[in-house]
Amino acid sequence: MKQGLSLRVSQHLALTPQLQQSIRLLQLSTLELSQEVEQMLDENPFLEVSQDDAPREEFGLAQADTAAPEDDRETEFADYAPTSTTTSSTTEAEPAAAPDAEPSWEGDGSTEVIPDDGEWGGDAAPRKNNLGGDDEMDATELARGHESLQSFLHRQALSLRLSEIDGFALRFLIESLNDDGYLDESLTSLAASLAPDDLEQQEELVHRFTVALGLLHHLEPVGVGARTLAECLMLQLKAKHAAEGPHPVCMTAMRICAQPMELLARRDIKRLSQLCGDSDANIRAAITLIGRLEPKPGRRFVDVERNIVVPDVLVAKVGRGAQSRFQVRLNPDVMPRLRVHDVYAGALKSHKGEGHQALQQRLQEARWFIKNIQQRFDTILRVSSAIVERQKNFFVHGELAMRPLVLREIADELGLHESTISRVTTAKYMSTPYGTFELKYFFGSALGTETGGNASSTAVRALIKQFVASENLKKPLSDSQISDMLKEQGIECARRTVAKYREALRIAPANLRKAL
Repeated sequence: MKQGLSLRVSQHLALTPQLQQSIRLLQLSTLELSQEVEQMLDENPFLEVSQDDAPREEFGLAQADTAAPEDDRETEFADYAPTSTTTSSTTEAEPAAAPDAEPSWEGDGSTEVIPDDGEWGGDAAPRKNNLGGDDEMDATELARGHESLQSFLHRQALSLRLSEIDGFALRFLIESLNDDGYLDESLTSLAASLAPDDLEQQEELVHRFTVALGLLHHLEPVGVGARTLAECLMLQLKAKHAAEGPHPVCMTAMRICAQPMELLARRDIKRLSQLCGDSDANIRAAITLIGRLEPKPGRRFVDVERNIVVPDVLVAKVGRGAQSRFQVRLNPDVMPRLRVHDVYAGALKSHKGEGHQALQQRLQEARWFIKNIQQRFDTILRVSSAIVERQKNFFVHGELAMRPLVLREIADELGLHESTISRVTTAKYMSTPYGTFELKYFFGSALGTETGGNASSTAVRALIKQFVASENLKKPLSDSQISDMLKEQGIECARRTVAKYREALRIAPANLRKAL
């Protein structure tokens, strides 16, 4: 074999550690970013949180008290081409950025971009980022500051005069309840778990558990300790019967609960009327009564860590009439105020001893981290601004005016890859005059119209919600009827598509929406 030397030119993309970190930071949510920043502050001695009165570091995001007023920094734009290179592309050898140097997009459009200044239940109010030094009480602590179901039942059990063994049996059953207040396991299986090899002791335990279960059924909340949904509803109906006296509707409701639950779920009036031997009117009244009962007695005791949604972008309408426009700016409460520690960085320059190379690498990592965070927020701001520009009608008229939008449109406009837009719009939220939405909410597929145009799937879902809200409860709209109504509006939407959108909106089918 003859050996030779050849020269070949090729291009390839190298995923450097800095680029990998930039991609990872871009797809993190606000909460995950906060945790990442806290971890970096613990690990890297060259990274610190800047104070409010500290000057802005070369690659930092902190705002000085002498920064320009907010109105002076507001700019309008028609396109999104940066007027100058951002600090994310600055090298170590370049001079430090001015305290008020911030990325902006200029033009004569109607949208204004302002960079940063520095099954029951609801979302808790957004809280400020703990990196900003606020002293507000954590909403998750408020969510956890209530009594559990087990503690509530144990406190009631203290008022019962029970023998030691009966007290132990009752406490064991209380601790065996699930979050909904149901007893998932049978008494036999509970006894077998305590005495797996002693049948005589198992029988004794089953007897003790049976007595304790009867006591548990008389504790608050009513229905706790039930093994099935039918038993839970029956316990509540019996308590109502004992408190208010005999009532024909209550008696009918108890007979309904003795029947298969599938008939109640389907509201099969005729079948239930035959099985219970009662009139249709009484069956309807009994079903209405059952609908007012609590199917999950332990619901209000469940320690749910509420989903705290903190918007990354704030959109507000300013001005009036023809001069009105929308401000798009980053939420300053989610912006980490980071900088390189000046004292440590200065000491490293004058020290060339052992370990200098490792410390220099840590300093470079701190600078990379700050630059990547700023690049993350710069990208979020650019994408959000493009979304607001494309979806102006939504911010003026609401979700019915939403237009079709796909990731590729924003990617082509900003000169970014489609995967980058996907990362930016995932788990990032925008606060609008109509509420807080995930950035992905503003993207939707297109449905054809009779005029040859397109309608957004988001707008179609809003229209379906509007139709259902205004329907006659005695004759709810079927999916076919909703499809016909959309065709009258000029939107081609098949019945199966209507059913898919209805299920996505968590709207029950017509037979379950019918009022009794």
